[in-house]
Amino acid sequence: MSLHANHRVTRRVRTARTSAHALALAMTAAFAALAAVPVHAGVTGSIALTSDYLFRGVSQTDQDPALQGGIEYAHDSGFYAGAWGSNVSWLSDTVVVGDDISNSLELDAYLGYRGKAGEIVSYDVGVLTYYYPGDYPSGFNSPNTTEIYLGGSVAPSEAVSLGLKYSYAVTDLFGYADSDGSSYLDANLNWTFQPGWTLNLHGGKQWIEHNEDFEYTDWKLGVTKSFDNGFSVAAAYSGTDAEKALYTNAHGHFLADDAFTLTLTKAF
Repeated sequence: MSLHANHRVTRRVRTARTSAHALALAMTAAFAALAAVPVHAGVTGSIALTSDYLFRGVSQTDQDPALQGGIEYAHDSGFYAGAWGSNVSWLSDTVVVGDDISNSLELDAYLGYRGKAGEIVSYDVGVLTYYYPGDYPSGFNSPNTTEIYLGGSVAPSEAVSLGLKYSYAVTDLFGYADSDGSSYLDANLNWTFQPGWTLNLHGGKQWIEHNEDFEYTDWKLGVTKSFDNGFSVAAAYSGTDAEKALYTNAHGHFLADDAFTLTLTKAF
């Protein structure tokens, strides 16, 4: 899951800033004070086929389909860990004459803790790493990214839930130079208006430290149909206000354009 960055940057190796560590410690202290409600333990997973892998409103596959899958283990205590993967092309699609970028896969790993604070309020805190194995030319800033996140949701009924999530990059963000400290705010509303049918609304804002021209907002309106056998089909229309010149790849495709997507998922 990554943003498209079609500018060249220099490699930098650094530890996370003190503020990032302070934020992580603050999260840990805050949620340690909450009494977690035990959740059902076990292993779950899914496999999906989507017409276009959109991450924060930006295509990761040059507007082509993607095959994706993930697995997660959740403990009764509320702790969980998981991994997720997808084919991507956004890095190799930045290639120009003389470059040598070879990457076609995104692998994510995450660890977190989730629970409840009352009857209708849930919370989630964790760390997520995005890894892009491949070959990159000398001087290319690593796209690998680690974010810590803090989320919460309110479910006033079984049919409606409202969620808010804040992600904070403790490394450079997806290859942007000097961008550690970047953040993303994600708001979602889900409404099950008929059994098996859910309306999905999303809005987000991406901030990128020292790369403000690349910042943008994104949105999505969709509907998901779930079946008893674990299959679901989701249709969505999404868009952004990203600068076209900055998010157009070497093939001339505007990756943050308005898009309609279809996704078939099987949960297990």
